[in-house]
Amino acid sequence: MALMQRVLKEVVNKSLKVSVSTRFSSYNSSDKVQALEEYPEVEILSNPPEWKYVERLLPKPVIPKVAQKSEYPSGWKPQSVGLKDVDKLEYYVARSRNHMVPVYLETTFRGQRRVTVVKHVQGNVWQLEKELKTIVEKERNGKLCATRVNEMSGQIRIHGDYVDVVREYLKSKGY
Repeated sequence: MALMQRVLKEVVNKSLKVSVSTRFSSYNSSDKVQALEEYPEVEILSNPPEWKYVERLLPKPVIPKVAQKSEYPSGWKPQSVGLKDVDKLEYYVARSRNHMVPVYLETTFRGQRRVTVVKHVQGNVWQLEKELKTIVEKERNGKLCATRVNEMSGQIRIHGDYVDVVREYLKSKGY
C-alpha cells in the first residue's frame, strides 16, 4: 500500500505540473494585471451615428406631461387637485412619476397575506387613514379592518386586497 502511494505521488509530481486542488474560479488562479501597454488600443467615439439606437433604449430622464383630453380610452383620469391647492387641503396624495395613483398590493407568505399600501401621502395622514378605513369597512359589510400608518414615509397600510376600492376613492377626491 505504501509503495502504491509513493508511485502515485511521483506520477503526480512529474507528469502533472498543475496541483490537484487548483480552483479555477479563485483570485489566485486568475490572470495577473499587465502593464497598460500590453492591452489593445481602444478608440473612444464621442458621438457616433449609432448612438441614436442606444438612446431610444435608455429610460427618459423626465416623464413627459400628459396631453389634455376630455376622456382617455383606458379610463385613466389626470389629477385634478393641483400643487397650488395643497395649502388648502388637509392631506395630499401625490401621483407617482408615471402619473399613476400610488396604491399598491403587497403579497407575502407565498400569497397568503395581502396588504394594500398607499404611498406619497403628505399632510394629515391620520385623517386619510380614517376616511380609507370607513370606505374599506363599508366594503367589508361593517367588519373592522386593520391599518397601519407610517408618518415618516407617508404610507398607509390596510390589511387585505382593497386596491381598486382605495384607488377609485382617491380618484373621486381628485388625487
